[in-house]
Amino acid sequence: MRSALMRRLFRAALASSSPSISFTSSCYCRFYAVSAPLVEDGAQNRSLQGLGVSYGLNWALAARGVIIKDKSFHNLQKSELQKKGAITVEHLASVPLYVRGCTSGGGPEISKAQFGKILKQVTSHISSVSNIFVQDGVIGSSPKCDVKVRVISDNPSATLSLANILWETPSRAISHDSCPLTVYIASSISSSAMDFLRIGSQASNGFAAADVERSSLVICGKAFADGTAVKNALAALAAPVIFAREGLPLSARLLVSGDSVILLFAPEDTIKKCAELCKSLVSINTGVILSSHGTAPFFQIKDPAASNLLKKPSSVIFAIADSTGVFPLISKLSPGQAAYHFLAGYQEGKFVPAYIKGPSPIDLLELAKALFLQLIENEIPSFLINVSDSGEHISGKEFIKLVESTLSSKLSDSKPNASDAKVANLKGKYKSFLSRKFHGLPEEFFF
Repeated sequence: MRSALMRRLFRAALASSSPSISFTSSCYCRFYAVSAPLVEDGAQNRSLQGLGVSYGLNWALAARGVIIKDKSFHNLQKSELQKKGAITVEHLASVPLYVRGCTSGGGPEISKAQFGKILKQVTSHISSVSNIFVQDGVIGSSPKCDVKVRVISDNPSATLSLANILWETPSRAISHDSCPLTVYIASSISSSAMDFLRIGSQASNGFAAADVERSSLVICGKAFADGTAVKNALAALAAPVIFAREGLPLSARLLVSGDSVILLFAPEDTIKKCAELCKSLVSINTGVILSSHGTAPFFQIKDPAASNLLKKPSSVIFAIADSTGVFPLISKLSPGQAAYHFLAGYQEGKFVPAYIKGPSPIDLLELAKALFLQLIENEIPSFLINVSDSGEHISGKEFIKLVESTLSSKLSDSKPNASDAKVANLKGKYKSFLSRKFHGLPEEFFF
């Protein structure tokens, strides 16, 4: 009877706090309104004897549109999730990802009304299942710039999948965070629930939809098994919070050479073709926070025993591909040149601004300006490595050798092989693209 009373109270709370109006607040983030903190007051967080009801957690879930029908499991260890039936599922690829609130990159957008409808269906579905799994984690793991994440799931396997991506965080940390993200996973929702998106056979395994304004990610069906789509969505949602906390959310990787940490910007193609390079990477995944406190990868790394917060980079490397001979194998850059090439992300005639292929809600020009200042203030040297030597991709060993040379004061001068006409032609392409893409490019940024 008391359990039924609790459910009625939570449903009443939900009715007075509709998801359509309760998800945003005037949080201090620079560019977007983000979620209000999930309050789990200690006095409320006591369990009712024999009922397994946590006042604080249940009220926090109710504020997110989810009502506990029977049981909820909060922050289970991975071994405990496995005892509840969690398994490692086969990896999926190319699951549709819809994002609302991004200024560049990524897949198709979704309207505010569409996302609201999805969210209502998903929270209703999760509220209808007997067992709800709640897992808290963090993106970044940098003490001042990290982003707390709460996962609300109908499936232990989906929960385990997210637990393998996010860094761990203390159980109560999320309740004290001003800008947490919320991930809703409805793995067993019916296919009819996603019909209105009209995405046909592409959504046969489910889909993911993110709303930057609401700091929310919805994952339907088996989409949780597409780690790339999930990480891209999480990175997009976390970026405004990281930037507001004076960290730089960068589509980069960290490379360790001896006692030195190198910040590496490189396309996926280069990473795949350089097996030796992969051995030196802290993580194969893109996503690094650069701040005054050091560097931190967005997501869990391959060595769980390694530190998740590393020192400031000894150098920054921008890998480009140019077979025309305009760029030598390695060039030292000024901070202004580094910011310019960061914005361009040049790869054999194509431009990938800020090296970001996924969705991004950040103004990339503002990000480039912030990187420019970091390089100056921390006196971090920057270098350009051309991975295309006369049209042939350099090997991983060659790349590592070039990277290690950036740590030496004996870096030899490398001259371009192209004619002045080719140099002028490529400079013109850079200028045309960047001036069209970014208005008000600072004078300090140059080729």
